[in-house]
Amino acid sequence: MESRFWKNLPPVRDKGGVKGTKIYSQAEGEIVHMFLEPGAELPVHTTPVNVAFYILEGNPTLIIGNEEQSFAPDTIIDSPKNIPHGIVNNSDKPARLLVIKMPKP
Repeated sequence: MESRFWKNLPPVRDKGGVKGTKIYSQAEGEIVHMFLEPGAELPVHTTPVNVAFYILEGNPTLIIGNEEQSFAPDTIIDSPKNIPHGIVNNSDKPARLLVIKMPKP
């Protein structure tokens, strides 16, 4: 059995109030823990694999293609591969979410 605490792992991104920590990385997929300070934004980008977002805390706004919507904790949002997507935290509280990529890009 392996275990790890996300706060003890080195971030793969720590810029502009957005911290991403890869908490799982195997051939079948990746899981990244994302932390966004109030007002922070992960710019819109495209990935070659399907992505699922699981909201842990806060009410971040997800931009997927031409759609933009805020989501509450415990919501899962699908983003198909090759569709531009990004995250904005428009609230005054931090937001945390898991970004699940299948298969690993």
